[in-house]
Amino acid sequence: MDTVSEAPAEKADAVRVSRVLNHPVTSVWGALMAPHGAEALLGEGGELGSKGESWHAADGTYGVTRSFHPMEQIRFSWHADADAPATLVDVHLRPEGEQTDLEIVHDHLDEAADRDWLAAHWESALDRLDSMSI
Repeated sequence: MDTVSEAPAEKADAVRVSRVLNHPVTSVWGALMAPHGAEALLGEGGELGSKGESWHAADGTYGVTRSFHPMEQIRFSWHADADAPATLVDVHLRPEGEQTDLEIVHDHLDEAADRDWLAAHWESALDRLDSMSI
């Protein structure tokens, strides 16, 4: 009798995307802390700050920075709109020589969350960051 083993499933309440960017960690972090880089990640008007600082983007998304570790990680709450539940977005940066491994984990998603849309949303953010002259 054949048995089929499956790889462990991704955490059901999270979306995870990652990319190696062609920029060093110091440049990527600097861009994320500047308006142009924060907007590439969060959308127009979005600005990341230190722990406890709130952000708002023109598309209605908003949140608060929950964890702030320069050059390594920033975590922020993310609300799709005023009626949406709070979720968490964790951004990790790891040096890969002169490049940066950037991982985004969007966590604490409820059953109704459109995981495919969120994955595409964060992949687009990575595209914007990767294409920047930073």
